[in-house]
Amino acid sequence: MVWQVLIGNVTAVALLISVWMHLHYKFHRLSAAQSNLAFGLMMGLAALVSMLLSVRIDAGYYLDLRSTLITISAIYGGPLAIAVTGPMTLAGRAYMGGVGMVPGLISITILSLVSLAVHFLLGRSAARPRGIWIAALTVTAFSLTMSVLFDARGTGFGTISLLMTGLKFIATLLAASVITYFRGFTIERDMLRAALTQAPDFHYVKNLDSAFVVTNLNVARQHGRMRSSEMVGLTDFELYPRDIAQKYFDREQAIMDTGEPLVDFEDYLPEENGPGRWFLISKVPLRNRHGDLIGLAGVTRDITERKRLEQELLDSRNLLSQAMAEMSDGLAMFNPQGRLLFCNEQYRAAFPRSAYARQPGVHIADIVRAVVRNAERIDVDTDVSEEWIQAAAQQLFLERDTEIPMFDGRWLSLRTRLAADGSALVVVSDVTAMKQSEEHLKKLAEDMRGLAETDALTGIANRRAFDNAVAREFSGITRNGSPLSLLLIDIDHFKAFNDTYGHIEGDRCLQQISACLTAVCKRPSDLAARYGGEEFAILLPGLDADGAMHVAEALRAQLHGRAIPHRASAKSVVTASIGVANVGATSFLSTPSELIQAADRALYDAKTGGRDRIAVFPAPTRAA
Repeated sequence: MVWQVLIGNVTAVALLISVWMHLHYKFHRLSAAQSNLAFGLMMGLAALVSMLLSVRIDAGYYLDLRSTLITISAIYGGPLAIAVTGPMTLAGRAYMGGVGMVPGLISITILSLVSLAVHFLLGRSAARPRGIWIAALTVTAFSLTMSVLFDARGTGFGTISLLMTGLKFIATLLAASVITYFRGFTIERDMLRAALTQAPDFHYVKNLDSAFVVTNLNVARQHGRMRSSEMVGLTDFELYPRDIAQKYFDREQAIMDTGEPLVDFEDYLPEENGPGRWFLISKVPLRNRHGDLIGLAGVTRDITERKRLEQELLDSRNLLSQAMAEMSDGLAMFNPQGRLLFCNEQYRAAFPRSAYARQPGVHIADIVRAVVRNAERIDVDTDVSEEWIQAAAQQLFLERDTEIPMFDGRWLSLRTRLAADGSALVVVSDVTAMKQSEEHLKKLAEDMRGLAETDALTGIANRRAFDNAVAREFSGITRNGSPLSLLLIDIDHFKAFNDTYGHIEGDRCLQQISACLTAVCKRPSDLAARYGGEEFAILLPGLDADGAMHVAEALRAQLHGRAIPHRASAKSVVTASIGVANVGATSFLSTPSELIQAADRALYDAKTGGRDRIAVFPAPTRAA
């Protein structure tokens, strides 16, 4: 009879714990505090039922499962739960009375405090397997302690108490296991509910008739509902126009008929007062554990913004492609590693011999090798070293403007600009016409400069060119100490020649004399110039006085050799007087003007000395 009562006690406690688990699952919206208070209340009721079904061992002493329920309440419910379970158990024991009431109340209080301490020690691990064993061991240890105490007082029921302790251990182990399992199940359910409810996309499950079974809150709000439960039982026919709903229905039925999932399908949904929206849809068929089809699960993501950005990007690319195709210049982009990302056809056409190498993904060094190998640039030899090729490739990452001559006579301008990420943009322009114009202008400028510095009658340098040359050569004396000589030449009795033969013959005479001057100027640095009227000059850089005298004698010989008739002259031929001046490192002549004045003084001496002769300025040194 005793064991039947104990078995009934265990059954009643198990029933109440099972009822709590189902109620807790039903009322999942309770807060943590509310849930712990309700748990304490249920454990308290179970403790009262257990005490009502207790086994009376002696007057005022009872055996029941209250310790199991107190321990479970404190360890799994914490302070709030034991705050309800403890007083209810104390009140029940006080109501039962008897000589064992006081020890019973003390044991209830001590067990409540011990179990609460275990709760704080375990923390979150109370809901794990180790919590199950610790709860069972706590009850066992407490029951054994109480059994020893009561047996020491001579109550006479130590053996039965030990058996009851074993039963409590088993009951606590089972109760803790059930609670831990249901708590894990509840956590999984809450995680699944949170994931389904809080996910940013549209999550839903449908049955075989394509009716909603469960949805997240986003689906409900998308269709004007405030709660997910309002979507249960609805189909697309209640949410969309019939043609769109029929399309969705047929698509879902095909998934369930074939068993093939629909993954990342892009679907467009038109709107009456808007541009419409794009959705990315994935749907998979659902099967139970026996493999039977029971419905489908779907995830829909709004990708309208992404599609808009993709379209803008596509439009930008098309616009860029059109611009690149229609622009006259070649355009190429290289990544920071030196590989060609893209280029237009104009870029390839600018380099016909290496166009085959200018493809996306090709490294700039390989392009340079193709240029060298095919002799595409006339300024690059075909036998350059690999080091030169690598150095040329590195110049891609320098911001610069260069002009390169091509094998076919064209000139290309390369403008390189670097982006913030290290990539390089190269713009290629054909500047052949500009280079030709530049060369033409340069030649024209040289011709104009030649005309500006050339005497129109004689074809030799004019006074302006002579003055510039004297100033330039004179400054060289101070830099390197080289000598400089000057010859001033005057045609003897030239006015009489003009009066006798006329100005036309006079001009021919000047031209013949200029030819004589040119003939004696053997070196490229020598300069023959018409100084003015019938006066001429020869500038001889690097020649000392002896060298200048030699040139002067050669000039007299040239004139005598030509024997230009001159009836008004005592010698019957055209002659000239020559003044020679020289300046060097030791000369006191310090300016070009002083050099010219010295040569002019020597010329004067030659003329006053009888003409047709050479006179030399003495050019005394500072020491003299």
